[in-house]
Amino acid sequence: MSESRDVREEASDRYSLRGRVFHRLREDILSGHYREHEELREVAVSEEMGVSRTPVREALRQLELEGLVNIIPNRGAYVTGITKKDVEDIYAIRALLEGLCARWATEHITDKQLEELEENIYLSEFHASKNHAAQLTELDDAFHEILYEACESKMLEHQLRDFHEYVRRVRRCTLADDERGRQAVEEHRRIMEAIRQKDSARAEALAALHMKNAYDNMLKSGLSEAYE
Repeated sequence: MSESRDVREEASDRYSLRGRVFHRLREDILSGHYREHEELREVAVSEEMGVSRTPVREALRQLELEGLVNIIPNRGAYVTGITKKDVEDIYAIRALLEGLCARWATEHITDKQLEELEENIYLSEFHASKNHAAQLTELDDAFHEILYEACESKMLEHQLRDFHEYVRRVRRCTLADDERGRQAVEEHRRIMEAIRQKDSARAEALAALHMKNAYDNMLKSGLSEAYE
């Protein structure tokens, strides 16, 4: 009995370690630390992270499932990363899913979450007026996180979190644009007001438009720079 418990605990620890390696590698790929076509050597990664090769190997397999790594038998694992076409696809899908999220959030949002949205927008307007790009990016993340939680769907929340993470690098570039930063805050306010008024159709349309506007701005100012 004790031996069985020890095996389960060991497996749990290994899974947790694999998870930490996976998230670290994914962040490094999405942030541009690892470039497209760069090889991820198990030995080098394990030494850098201070872990054995097993969790690194498992993490690389999971990254391959997400399309971020290509494992070539007898050769190695190579970074695929996120391309311009991937970003275009992500935003087309996000427009639909963020709209659905806003619709469901209208039905399930709590008074506390509405207050959090109000405070978020108040702070965002302040930092937008001061051209504080870093704070604005953090608040933009937080705004969407509140909506993801408010939609009351763990499946939708998980998918949107992943997409939000995938385009983090290009979002940093575009939110640094003062004009786009202010526009994004105003779009957030309109979404919040529609949710407050229980107008789910309008909330859905505004959230979808918010994604379209974000992508259109990327084409003008940030997409080519971030993915060259």
